[in-house]
Amino acid sequence: MAKRPAPPSGLSGDATTTRDAAVTTPPSARGRAGRPRRDRPPRRQVDVRGWLGGIRLSGFMVVMLGLVVLAAFVLVPTVGTFVQQRQRIAALEASVQLGQQEVADLEAQQERWSDPAYITTQARERLYYVRPGEVVYLVVNDLEAAFQPALDEPVSAEVTETRTDWMTQMLSSVATAGLAQTVRGPEAPAP
Repeated sequence: MAKRPAPPSGLSGDATTTRDAAVTTPPSARGRAGRPRRDRPPRRQVDVRGWLGGIRLSGFMVVMLGLVVLAAFVLVPTVGTFVQQRQRIAALEASVQLGQQEVADLEAQQERWSDPAYITTQARERLYYVRPGEVVYLVVNDLEAAFQPALDEPVSAEVTETRTDWMTQMLSSVATAGLAQTVRGPEAPAP
């Protein structure tokens, strides 16, 4: 029969000794009966040189590591090129789709212009063309009275002078323009 390996140091193979050792408390710990005993192992200094010295590189491992590095050098630019090509293909497909939509719109417009009724309608609306014998009536200022612009006041012959300080007006104009948050468009005349 094979012999069992020896237990780690400090423990013997006898079960009674181990049980007795677990029951017996040292004299220094008897004063602290309610607290569990905390044994901390002493901290060991880690020697990196010893750890690195334990790593052994075989010839096969060096060859495989070289192949992995070579594969990375070969594949990284290829993957970058692939991504760029996919982005360019997506942009070109979007451009083709816009072009096809524009072609469809132009073909529809061409079909409309091939219809004689459409051409006649456009000539009447845009260019005010009429057939011989027809009378054209153009309505000018067909707005309601509420929406018609107010008539301008007649210009007086006398000259009036306003009392303003031109320097103050210029500075306030520059300050207002420089501190404005949004650009204002020309105001529409009030109806």
